[in-house]
Amino acid sequence: MPAYGFAHLRDRHHHSDVLEYLARIQATLDPFGGRFVIHGPPAEVLEGTWSGGMVLIEFPDLAEARAWYDSPAYQDILRLRTDHVEGDVILIEGVGPGYDPTERANKLRAEASGR
Repeated sequence: MPAYGFAHLRDRHHHSDVLEYLARIQATLDPFGGRFVIHGPPAEVLEGTWSGGMVLIEFPDLAEARAWYDSPAYQDILRLRTDHVEGDVILIEGVGPGYDPTERANKLRAEASGR
């Protein structure tokens, strides 16, 4: 099942370290099958508020996503970003083909009723 690395980055600055990070990140993703799905375009906010940019990287599975984040190659460049950009980063498993939110609703209803 695919997994994603999601970042909500705020107070972005185009410091030279951040530009180096950008130039080097793809080489850290390649061994783990990582690919950018979203990389920072302005979002069209339809509800609520949103500041900053968004990054979404897809991986074949959660194990590959974790292995990428923990890899020496990525850890070597991580501070180039974190020293200059505030944000939140998570890894999360996606849903597979045929996902049906109705089934999830039914499961949650059953859990709520104590069944």
